[in-house]
Amino acid sequence: MDEQRGPGGRRPGWWRPGRPLRHGPPGGIRRAHEDDGAHEAAGRATDDDGGAADGQDRRSRWPWRSTVLLTVFVLVGSGFAEHAQEGERVALDPLGRVLLFLAGALLLWRKRHPVPVVFGTVAAVLLYAGAGYPYGPVFLTVAVACFSAVVSGHRHAAWAAMGTFWAGHALIAHALYGWLPPSGDRAPSWNQEIVIATWVVALVAVSELARTRREQWARERAERARAARRRADEERLRIARELHDVLAHSISVINVQAGVGLALLDSDPEQARSALTTIKAKSKEALGEVRQVLDTLRAPGAAPRAPAPGLDRLPELVEQAASAGLTVTVEGEPPRLPPGADLAAFRIVQEALTNVVRHSGSREARVRIERGEGRLRLCVDDDGPATGADAGGSGNGLAGMRERAAALDGTIEAGPRPDGGFRVLAVLPIEAEEDR
Repeated sequence: MDEQRGPGGRRPGWWRPGRPLRHGPPGGIRRAHEDDGAHEAAGRATDDDGGAADGQDRRSRWPWRSTVLLTVFVLVGSGFAEHAQEGERVALDPLGRVLLFLAGALLLWRKRHPVPVVFGTVAAVLLYAGAGYPYGPVFLTVAVACFSAVVSGHRHAAWAAMGTFWAGHALIAHALYGWLPPSGDRAPSWNQEIVIATWVVALVAVSELARTRREQWARERAERARAARRRADEERLRIARELHDVLAHSISVINVQAGVGLALLDSDPEQARSALTTIKAKSKEALGEVRQVLDTLRAPGAAPRAPAPGLDRLPELVEQAASAGLTVTVEGEPPRLPPGADLAAFRIVQEALTNVVRHSGSREARVRIERGEGRLRLCVDDDGPATGADAGGSGNGLAGMRERAAALDGTIEAGPRPDGGFRVLAVLPIEAEEDR
């Protein structure tokens, strides 16, 4: 990270004179493109088999096959019904066949215009029934139109259409039968109207159940998509954090050693050679760690080739800091930790020491490790003063440390000390592994 120091210590970007240290984990990361696609997905059309359709597939908006099959079934079935009801109902003529065809053909638009289709189908079937034509599978077209309207979200329109259908049929059968064909027709029993009303209610109930399940499936699909995006975002953030911590520490050491080598190139060639050797070793180590991080991109889910660093590598950090001219004193023994907590603790100490190298005029730092009550306390102090030097950092160090601590429900305090210098204090809730 690349924070600026003020008088008496380092000043991170969020700190101003007189402002106390911030406590606790940072706020959640905002996602600019969080999807609430449950309602949008619920409103998509279904294909001919009732499955969810792709919005970019035009064929799913024109159910040709099901419409043709249903229309043929209605025409053929009504022909058989005509023979079965011969003498009781009016024989099919061209007008009757046109009404049958119209009731079926309207269903081709049921995905695009469900409300006009359900009312148009009801009107065609009522005209067919009012003209005295044989009862038959034509009523199936009303059922399909109602189902499509309810599932697509036009519930009230579908209810109104079905209410109109039942009321129109009752009016034809019990009030207008004397003026409508066939001649000599008598009013049916009201029990028949009760059966029709039951059929209508059952149809609406099944449609509502299908709509509810479809919306539930859509919400589940949207939630799975959101979860997948969250996992991808978290993985990208983890990789970015690892790359930042690896590169920031290594480049800071290389930067310091390069300055030493340039300064002593003429006056002390042996010391310059030592600085170049340190640069070579550190750059090789950084390349290895970067390669390990990038391997997770090439083979997601594969086991890492090397174990993740932990506090057991703290002596390496001390040695690397010493090569950069910083004397580090460690107080306390690193406990055995779960891998995630161990990595987070190592990276926090690494980043804190990197900032001492970059921004502090002090050549001494203290690392204190304390464990108790299920918590690990990591405290990194230096005595300052701030140098204001810029080692090419990105300014994301404190943010990265806070994100690591927040991922474990821990806290980070970072800011100038009252007596001068700078302090980073991390408190991580952990359950230490049993000592072997």
